[in-house]
Amino acid sequence: MGLSTGTEQPAQRHDGRVSEAFNPVDGTRIAYQETGTGSPIVLVHGSALSRAIWRGFGYVKALRDDHRLILVDMRGHGLSGKPHGQADYAMSLVIEDLLAVYEAADIPAAHFMGYSFGARVGFSLADSHPERMLSFISAGGTYRIDEGAVSSLFFPGYDEALESGGMRAFVNGWEAQAGVTIDPATTNAFLANDPVALQAYFRQLAVEQGVEEKRLTGIRTPTLLLAGTDDRQRYLDSERAAGLMPNARFEPLPGRGHGDTLFPSGPVLELVKGFLAEQPV
Repeated sequence: MGLSTGTEQPAQRHDGRVSEAFNPVDGTRIAYQETGTGSPIVLVHGSALSRAIWRGFGYVKALRDDHRLILVDMRGHGLSGKPHGQADYAMSLVIEDLLAVYEAADIPAAHFMGYSFGARVGFSLADSHPERMLSFISAGGTYRIDEGAVSSLFFPGYDEALESGGMRAFVNGWEAQAGVTIDPATTNAFLANDPVALQAYFRQLAVEQGVEEKRLTGIRTPTLLLAGTDDRQRYLDSERAAGLMPNARFEPLPGRGHGDTLFPSGPVLELVKGFLAEQPV
């Protein structure tokens, strides 16, 4: 699958220290890190990953000279709090997490780039708090979720694997389904997760409704939608969203599936940088 997380290096901003914000509704701690200077970009990872992907895949190095980057660990991931209840992962709470980070980092508004689940969060933020978004980049994302989407991303029986064997059983099942050996960095990233928290997260993810199509027509945030041609459902959903959102465009990523949406990063960064350059300063 190639989801290497890389090795984190000290950030330029705040000496690379990890900062914290606290959700005002339930008190969950959200960890984030800043680096770079310029117009702000909030970067949000996908399921069972962490903010480390943006360094590992080269996005931090490529963007930090022109932008202030805010790398967020979503609840249940990385260094953020990991509650164990399914309801703890409701999208409304996730949005409050991000708003808490915006407040703690003193960011009235920012560009937003999300991968997979991070992109889904971006759709919800654009719908509920458009004033917080200077622009939106969705990578391998969708505004909705189909029944069985988590199983299709990983493997049928993922919930039972987490229940009975924890993260090791989850990784083994994923490898068996994919027919390949998951690279060591990705394996280590997944094994670092709390299986109870991740199970609760996946269960809530499977029942969230997302953003209704009729509401997409009201999202006027400048938007770039990216999806691999082999990531069929997200390709179709991104194409559909681009047709409904008045200021959105869709750029397919030839030959890419969901797991390799972000890497190799060169072609993606070319599209991302071009899009950001078009936005008002």
